[in-house]
Amino acid sequence: MLVAFSVSPSGGDNPSGSVHDAVAAAVRVVRESGLPHETDAMFTTIEGEWDEVMDVVKRATEAVGAFGPRVSLVLKADIRPGHTGEITGKVERLEAAIRRQATGS
Repeated sequence: MLVAFSVSPSGGDNPSGSVHDAVAAAVRVVRESGLPHETDAMFTTIEGEWDEVMDVVKRATEAVGAFGPRVSLVLKADIRPGHTGEITGKVERLEAAIRRQATGS
């Protein structure tokens, strides 16, 4: 299972620090989880089994909750039982398709 999510404080003042600090707290939870993950400018993607991935999302959301009275969470999941390594595999297959199209093969 792959889950891409974005979590940030919202609503009102943020008395406990910047949005960057809140997001950093969430990313720290992800990194400490030991699950395969990638963070880009918009989302963090993690890979694992349903319960372990959702536990990480919950703990990351709770970490952001310490920074304000309200939290915004956006989540997208690719649920494909029995498949692992998709955090890199999907991108590798995409790049191979782009190369094939570029060469006309």
